[in-house]
Amino acid sequence: MKIIEVLKEQFDGFEVIEEKWNEQYEGILIKVNGQSRYKRCRLAHKTPRKEGYFTAFWKKDQFNKNIPFSDRDMIDELIIVINDGQQKGMFLIPKNVSITQNIISTKTSKGKMAMRFYPPWCQDLNKTALATQKWQLNYFIDLSEK
Repeated sequence: MKIIEVLKEQFDGFEVIEEKWNEQYEGILIKVNGQSRYKRCRLAHKTPRKEGYFTAFWKKDQFNKNIPFSDRDMIDELIIVINDGQQKGMFLIPKNVSITQNIISTKTSKGKMAMRFYPPWCQDLNKTALATQKWQLNYFIDLSEK
């Protein structure tokens, strides 16, 4: 799994649980050695027509319908991994930021099932993408080969 390669560069050791959803994005949970809480991880893919990297994070409800993760499902952190040749890194998004950015659903927000992420090497972004990149970069760790 491409996601594991990058996670190993940031974390010394961790337990992996594969999730049954979002297989295309290597959906897993990890529990880092010495920590008690899990982190939800997804691999983001570069898309051909738009800048940035796209990933999904959803689950199925009791009617087998795709729905966003909620604040009750969200573990400790959402980790979005980029592994694009020489360019790689990860966004480590704390639960509270996932809530304030409406990524996960709450009683007052419907949440998202997918979104685009913009590491620092993404250029020529439109106004909306620039605003998204601005907050995302606060949580980005660049692991690119230099």
